[in-house]
Amino acid sequence: MALNDPAEEINELTGTLNSIQDVLDLDAVRKQIEELEDQAAAPDLWNDQERAQKVTSKLSYLQGEVNRIETLGQRLEDLSVLYELAEAEDDPDTREEADRELAALRGDIGALEVRTLLSGEYDAREAVVTIQSQAGGVDAADWAQMLQRMYIRWAERKGYPTEIYETSYAEEAGIKSTTFTVKAPYAYGTLRGEHGTHRLVRISPFDNQGRRQTSFAGVDVVPVVETTDHIDINEDDLRVDVYRSSGPGGQGVNTTDSAVRLTHLPTGIVVSCQNERSQLQNKATAMAVLQSKLLERKRQEEAAALSEIRGEATTSWGTQIRNYVLHPYQIVKDLRTGTEAGNPSAVLDGDLDEFIEAEIRWTRRQEAGEGA
Repeated sequence: MALNDPAEEINELTGTLNSIQDVLDLDAVRKQIEELEDQAAAPDLWNDQERAQKVTSKLSYLQGEVNRIETLGQRLEDLSVLYELAEAEDDPDTREEADRELAALRGDIGALEVRTLLSGEYDAREAVVTIQSQAGGVDAADWAQMLQRMYIRWAERKGYPTEIYETSYAEEAGIKSTTFTVKAPYAYGTLRGEHGTHRLVRISPFDNQGRRQTSFAGVDVVPVVETTDHIDINEDDLRVDVYRSSGPGGQGVNTTDSAVRLTHLPTGIVVSCQNERSQLQNKATAMAVLQSKLLERKRQEEAAALSEIRGEATTSWGTQIRNYVLHPYQIVKDLRTGTEAGNPSAVLDGDLDEFIEAEIRWTRRQEAGEGA
């Protein structure tokens, strides 16, 4: 609801936007944009495609951030004029239009404010997402594939590139597991609250008696490893398996046994890659994913040790975090934040922002000790 005095709320929103600009340090961001623009203009940039993609992706992201803030500032100024016009002409339609814009700005600035909470050690990094089917048989495999589509659609809505490293297809339908990256700054900080077990309740499309089925899938989110990280892996701690990549229904993707599966024996972590053309490339990509998972494991162990010192309760990453109910009623509910949506189809099509923003606020409160 709008305040009785819209001018007062516009002033409050302007103050919030100014605070956001101070936290994000827009002057430093603009300087970084200039440096990236110089790098992007270099004639030899695309000689190293991986570096070129990182430069252009980060440049696009930062330009979008600055444009987003500047646009919000302009909308606030325009809104003040719109209210003045409605008052001067005693026009209820213009007043209604202004009220709608005020409500929209309240939501947009609130969403931007969440971005200032992403200040964790690895929050600014890209994300590696792994999804695994759990209890529920063929329905769970189908559910895992639905989740893969949900996150990729979410990334597409944001304009974030994704790359699928590996997908292990189930025999009848769906997938056993998949690993993919979301290649955007702050992807890890944004998505790490999705880590946990997701539960689906629906009428099974695979049950000829039309019975209700409950299925589970686990989502794992880790930060992409960078060259400055010190994650040493002893070759003696690795088991390397080479196999032929496969698609839906067991169809061969590659004509050679180029897919690689790495098992880290001390931790039991298993990663695979099958999207590259050569065995060496697949092994290198799988090694990078393994390093990312070990980096996140290290972060979790450090956080758990710190919590123990403080006498705090720790939360298991394997716990159920969200329910998606399609029958007998329709709702998606987050068990941590209480956030609900009555349109599961939209959520499963990538409309996740409300849940993600609530997660980020909840996580930061937990880390600040409010939930201990």
